Amino acid sequence: MLRAFLAVLAIAAGRLCLAADAPSGESLTFEQHIRPILKTHCLLCHGEEGKFEGKLDLRMRRLMSAGGESGPSFVAGKPDESLLLKRLRAGEMPPQGKVLSRHEIELIERWIAAGAVTSKEEPMDVAAVGDIADDEKAFWSFQPVQHPAIPTVAARDRSRTPVDAFLLQKLEERRLSLSLDIERHTFIQRATFSLLGLPPTPDEVDEFSQDPSPDAHERLIDRLLASPHYGERFGRHWLDLAGYSDSDGYTESDPVRAYSYKYRDWVIRAMNSDMPFDQFLIDQLAGDELIPLPHANLTTEQQDHLIATGFLRTVADGTGQGVDQKVARNAVVAETIKVVSTSLLGMTVGCAECHNHRYDPIPQTDYYRMRAIFEPALNWKEWRAPGQRLVTLYTDADRAKAAEVEAAAVKIQEERKKKLDEFMEQIFERELAKVPEEHRERVKAARNTPDKDRTPEQVALLKDFPSADPKPGQIELYDHKAFLELKKFDEQVADVRKQKPVEDFISPLTEVPGQIPATVLFYRGDPDQPKQSLPPGELSVISWLNTAIPEKSDALPTSGRRLAYARHLTDGRHPLVSRVFVNHIWTKHFGRGIVATPGDFGVLGDRPTHPELLDWLAVEFSGHGVSKWSVKRLHRLLVTSTAYRQSSTRTSQGDAIDPDNRLLSRMSVRRLEAEAVRDAILSVNGTINDKVGGKPVPVMLDEDGQVVVGIENLNGENRPGPIIPLHGEEYRRSVYVQVRRSRPLAMLDSFDLPTLDPNCSARSSSTVAPQSLMLMNSDFILAAARQLSERLQSAAGPDANERIRLAWRLLFGRLPNDGEIQSAARFVVDEEARLTAAAEAITDPKQRPDAAQWAWITFCQALLGSNEFLYLD
Repeated sequence: MLRAFLAVLAIAAGRLCLAADAPSGESLTFEQHIRPILKTHCLLCHGEEGKFEGKLDLRMRRLMSAGGESGPSFVAGKPDESLLLKRLRAGEMPPQGKVLSRHEIELIERWIAAGAVTSKEEPMDVAAVGDIADDEKAFWSFQPVQHPAIPTVAARDRSRTPVDAFLLQKLEERRLSLSLDIERHTFIQRATFSLLGLPPTPDEVDEFSQDPSPDAHERLIDRLLASPHYGERFGRHWLDLAGYSDSDGYTESDPVRAYSYKYRDWVIRAMNSDMPFDQFLIDQLAGDELIPLPHANLTTEQQDHLIATGFLRTVADGTGQGVDQKVARNAVVAETIKVVSTSLLGMTVGCAECHNHRYDPIPQTDYYRMRAIFEPALNWKEWRAPGQRLVTLYTDADRAKAAEVEAAAVKIQEERKKKLDEFMEQIFERELAKVPEEHRERVKAARNTPDKDRTPEQVALLKDFPSADPKPGQIELYDHKAFLELKKFDEQVADVRKQKPVEDFISPLTEVPGQIPATVLFYRGDPDQPKQSLPPGELSVISWLNTAIPEKSDALPTSGRRLAYARHLTDGRHPLVSRVFVNHIWTKHFGRGIVATPGDFGVLGDRPTHPELLDWLAVEFSGHGVSKWSVKRLHRLLVTSTAYRQSSTRTSQGDAIDPDNRLLSRMSVRRLEAEAVRDAILSVNGTINDKVGGKPVPVMLDEDGQVVVGIENLNGENRPGPIIPLHGEEYRRSVYVQVRRSRPLAMLDSFDLPTLDPNCSARSSSTVAPQSLMLMNSDFILAAARQLSERLQSAAGPDANERIRLAWRLLFGRLPNDGEIQSAARFVVDEEARLTAAAEAITDPKQRPDAAQWAWITFCQALLGSNEFLYLD
């Protein structure tokens, strides 16, 4: 309900942005101000797809004037006599409660009162207008990326990089400037969390704070970017965009994806190696088309190309779960398009699945042209369920080795069989001797007759003398020594078979050669109502790129559509790709993007605060010589700037002129993301496991129904049984914890872990009661506080003040002042006294807690829940 309410607010805000483009004194035109409103609310019934309810067409001003069955829609200059306005004011149109806002109605009223003018003469052929108006094509994000000159500013001493010059230009226009630089201990805390998602160690803080070299900041950044933890940090950011999950979702069963973690690890490796971003995208969109078919005897490089296409396998997939296949298959394709369009283009293309996009210039035909790029691999009529898409990593050498090992195992089994037969004969003869002599021959004949051929008399006879018909599975009952000898054969077989290469798999997106389905437009998005076929293509609003996606590549056995599209997106000319990614990276360092809606560069999205800076960064990123498409170089540009070094301290002047800090006259204070909170706790208490990559750490439900790290171990009553040790895996970084759609880790969920539906382009950050409850009551926090207390005791000894100083250095990257030391020491003393008094009420001395120990644990828990620990200055 809350998300729905927020969505309504977002739409309302977007509408106000549209209306804000028309100040009260501005001359209104149909194309710029009225048609967008009609497109959003009215054209679905009055002009699109040949639908004209009441014979009314609202696509052009002259058609509105001509009107429908009820007469002209408006009378120019006379709003009170205009039928359209009357129906809108009365709330009769649009139907079904989708009323226009008061501001939109006022805008139409002003336009009619001013004469209902157009910006130019309308063509006689309505088809010439098309689904996209010229004013829509002129929208900022669809224009070519420019490379503006770096501004000259007055405060040249505050401009370390071109980034600062662009920011200062706007600040100085408002008589503001960048804030003063922060102290070094604050900078290393900020930079280390920003680039690694972890706090710096006390030794690292000391080394940087005492470094006298003029390039100390730059060398720190280079060290952080070279850390393997950098890839974990920014790999996690990309996995948000990709909608990464370790389970299929779709139904409550939520099957686990056994091999999806390989995509996660590939992303982390790509980030750490600074893989050029164009190659990073090409591999994810079409890595399978970069290697030859068949996909067998794969090299490590070829495996990586395939693994990368896991980007297109992240969405919820119910097609292997016995559900309505047509609906489930269509959902996979539709959600995949949403992931691609929001993450790479910053456009909500998915909104055009059922009809023309209500706000952005994306006709329904564009949606299906984009769908045609992916349908050869996501062929909904010739579907391959998740299990059918697996590609084995077994090589011919592996198979030969496996066959050799199996032959050796079979040989041992044959020897065992001979030995078993000998033992069984010996047992039979021994048992037969116990049968009365007059029955022996008949018993022997019955035993030697196959079970299926025995007569009723023979069956009855063996029931009378069951021990004379011993079975191989009963050998332990008859001859324990023989059983042990046979067991040795079994152990030999097991040992031999352990030598077989383990068959492993990857889960890529691939095409079946020769299968290129026709993509058809679904009327109202309904697969049961197919209309015309459409070729693959780019968004038509940026047709100025003059790029065609071929229906079939002559050079490949597959369609080649995704590879052509990937190369088109990364050729450096696309107006969205580099802008969108640069904005994502900016958001991670400054808390808010130059465009505050990273997944929506359309009409409802925010306009860029610094459009020239955005374009300059986009060009620098996508076209800078040997560093072309280098993500690490982009980081350096941003975090070595004065803007990144500046203080977060507010000023009255800044609050008055730039209250929401959109001009960046100071650094914004931000709460750590969910994973950084958990990882920082593990880091400061000294338990963090630095192991990189591998299978995800499992999650389970505890006795209270909370999702925690652990191996599920349910007893006969479906309740959690004894805890299965994880041998330190429980302390691994959060990026390696299983992402189960139905089971978000409670610790992370409380701190706004995103719901991947289907992905997340911008995380929210809330301050709500469940976070405090988690920090006060969860077993994870209590254990972490105990571990931190033990670390302080071990490293700082019995001196309380030394423990407090170490705690401050570990958690906050600085030393406490005298007042903080006194306050903390007093807290520990008071807490120990309180706990001692409480313990006296416990009659059994053995049950009384150690008050001194628990005072320090409580102290550590308080620090782990403090603002200074949870927020980045």
